[in-house]
This record gives sequence, C-alpha cells and structure tokens, in this order.
Amino acid sequence: MIAVFVNMATVLAGSLLGILLKNRLRQSLQDALMKALALCTALIGVSSAIGTQNVLCVIICMVLGTLIGELLRIDDGIEHAGDWIKGRLFKNGGGESRFTEGFVSACILFCIGSMTIVGSLEAGINHNYSIIYAKSTLDFVSSMAFGAAMGFGVTCSVVFILLFQGGLTLLSGLVAPVLSTGTVTEMSAVGGVILMGMAINMLGLGKERIRVANMLPAIFLPIAYFPLVSLLTGLFS
Repeated sequence: MIAVFVNMATVLAGSLLGILLKNRLRQSLQDALMKALALCTALIGVSSAIGTQNVLCVIICMVLGTLIGELLRIDDGIEHAGDWIKGRLFKNGGGESRFTEGFVSACILFCIGSMTIVGSLEAGINHNYSIIYAKSTLDFVSSMAFGAAMGFGVTCSVVFILLFQGGLTLLSGLVAPVLSTGTVTEMSAVGGVILMGMAINMLGLGKERIRVANMLPAIFLPIAYFPLVSLLTGLFS
C-alpha cells in the first residue's frame, strides 16, 4: 500500500501547487489551460484505445458496462460524494464553482489506465512499486495543471485514489490469475474510450454532459469476456 500513499501524496502536492499558481493566472489563461488539458486527455484516451487487439471486446464491454453503471447510477454517486465533500469544506454554501467537476474528472483520470492496473498488481503481488512511482510522477504534473484549472476538487480526488487503487492493490492476489496480457490490453483500451468521453466533456462539445463515470464498470468486463468467449467457442465448435 505504500505505493498508493506515494501516489496520493504526489496528487495532493501537485494539485495544491496548481491552486497556488491559479491565483496568478488570468481567466483567459485558465480557459486556455483547460482546453489544453482536454486535448491531452483525448490523446491519452486515443493512444490507449488504439492498442486494442479485439474491437468487439471493447464494444461489448462498453455497452454492458454502461448499462450496469446507469443502473447503479455511479456518476450520480461520485457527484454526490463531491458535493458532500464540498459541503463539509465550505460550510457557508460557497466554495469553488468547478469543485465537483474537478473532483469527478480527477477521479477518472488518475484511476484509469494500464499503469494503474498493472502497477497495482505489481505492488500487491511482487512488491514492485516502480510502475506506480512512475505513474505518480506523471500524476504530479497532471494534478498541478488540473488544480490550476479546476481547483480544490482535484485535491480531494485522493480519497478515490485510496479506495480504487488501494482496493485493487489489496485484491491483487485474487484477480492476478485472470489478468492475462490480452485482458489488461483490452481493459486499457476500454479506459481509453472513457477518457475520450471525458475530454469531450471538458471541451464542452456535446449538447449534454457524457456521464463517463457510469461507464467505469466496463473497464473490468474484459476479465469475464475472454473466459466466456472461450467457453462458448468450445460449446459450439
């Protein structure tokens, strides 16, 4: 778990530094920074998504995962968590207008991707923290930029990092046997698609905000997809 705490510390430090720098930036620069971050998020998403070796897996997992997320209302849950934290921090009902948006965006950005999955497994099983340490360095830079653009909500995303990444590390011994290289590749590809959705939200391109958090269950569905396909292939071959 030490790697998880290091990752949390880098996000905490980076976002707070970004918030300090935010006061030195005029609004036009903050808006420009936000667009640049959205494009970078899109780049990360595309680079992960095009790594897929099984497009059908990505499509099926995205459809089923989104259905599960919509039924569980995960997006609403994360937003309510952000609003609850904001309410506790700003008792008078004030606070930053983009607090919840920053919280949701940072939670997704810092917890999606192959580095999170593989790094958590390596940390939990082999006590190899190098991947998470490398991810922490990247997250420091990202959190500084996001903190400057979106404020204190990014800082509070460390709670989600603890729950998501920490939980994956603790459960690594159970999930490792079913995580082949192909499975991790498709999990990363699904995560890339979700990040592209988040980039669209950040750029304000859609008529309605894409509820990307409701797509999060899709990331884990490749774990079930490949065994199920193998079983069906054996039955009908």
